[in-house]
Amino acid sequence: MANDTQTPPVSAVPADLPKWADIEAAGNIRSWVDAELTRLGLFEPGVDTSTLSDKQRKAYKAKREQERKVRRELMAKAWFVYRQHHLVHVGVGVWYHDTADIDRWDIPDLEGRRQLNELPELENVHALAKSLGLAIPRLRWLVYHREVDTGTHYHRWTVPKRSGKGVRLISAPKPDLKRVQSWIARNITEHLPVHGAAHGFLAGRSTLSNARVHAGARVIVKFDVRDFYPTVVLRRVKGLFRKAGYGEQVATVLALLCTECPREEIELGGRPHYVATGPRSLPQGAPTSPSITNTLCLNLDARLTGLAAKLGFRYTRYADDLTFSFHGPAGHKIAVGRLQKAVVDIVADEGFIVHPHKTRVMRSGGRQKVTGLVVNTAPEGEPVARVPRKVVRELRAAIHNRAQGKPGKGETLEQLRGMAAYVHMCDPAKGAAFMQQINSLPG
Repeated sequence: MANDTQTPPVSAVPADLPKWADIEAAGNIRSWVDAELTRLGLFEPGVDTSTLSDKQRKAYKAKREQERKVRRELMAKAWFVYRQHHLVHVGVGVWYHDTADIDRWDIPDLEGRRQLNELPELENVHALAKSLGLAIPRLRWLVYHREVDTGTHYHRWTVPKRSGKGVRLISAPKPDLKRVQSWIARNITEHLPVHGAAHGFLAGRSTLSNARVHAGARVIVKFDVRDFYPTVVLRRVKGLFRKAGYGEQVATVLALLCTECPREEIELGGRPHYVATGPRSLPQGAPTSPSITNTLCLNLDARLTGLAAKLGFRYTRYADDLTFSFHGPAGHKIAVGRLQKAVVDIVADEGFIVHPHKTRVMRSGGRQKVTGLVVNTAPEGEPVARVPRKVVRELRAAIHNRAQGKPGKGETLEQLRGMAAYVHMCDPAKGAAFMQQINSLPG
């Protein structure tokens, strides 16, 4: 990463570099070197020196010494050029080879699978690098894995969890990697199939569409998947790209671009070092992570939808929040216990873990919230899923304070507009009224 820069230092670049096309035409590096030595008149097939005179033997040894020197120089140039056209190595512990061949783990029809999902061909890593607008050394710089590194491709910070207990690590990619991940999301992972029960990070779906499914329920049961993104490790991401229609070589590089280790920053010798504290997994904050988890959960969503239908529930998933609701008639037995046990087993079978302390059962007699919105049976004229009254009161008070010149909580106009937009999502008339009041406030 930080030590594998875009181009080597000038002193490390051999002069008079050959063209890779010439090396390929020769067959391989050794054949090209032998051909160059022959052209220079230095290649010696081998001589029985016992038949030579002392003078001839001395001249022969001098020529062989010159040959060895020139061979070393030619090999250094050839290998430098090779590294400009091949990744060669992508880090300790990551299996990779530069030959885009077919192996027994490939699905039968790679091209057909890509076409089915309208994915780019990407026959090999060169095609991938070209599509990403990267030279091979730059691509190597982005994917190279180290357990301890002096640099990182991510900005990291923590935010409090919604529960108020603990913090959540956010890893946002720096510009170079963010651009690459955005291309992968836009051209590959967002084209992969997603179940209809998924509502997070999808066009036309939102926390509102997720909550509406459960409005007016007699009982709502919510589950939380523990360590959702960290559970999706490199091996699973690579398997997803292989299943999408890419071979071993390209799938490995794509998976490396979309994953990173959680790291701890320490200082050694006066320099910061970033030490891996776990395996490579999906970073929360990367553009690719939501779409990868959505398609990885396709089978999970299908199984939980089937379970919900069997027990008389409705099911949706928003990222790591699993929600079930029962809308049957009064007097009908609600199999909450059976549902809870089955969900834990299915989620575990699909490679995730239900957080044991975050399952909630909400009945119609108390407040029912789904993805932050209230979904109890709505009064006449109210939306079926709505922003909690506390949020509306806070927005109304903030607008009043601002109009009266009072400091309030110090919300900016942009923050107030964001709150109004949130209300507008559920109740357009009320949200528009708030927005009009905000726009009339002094800057």
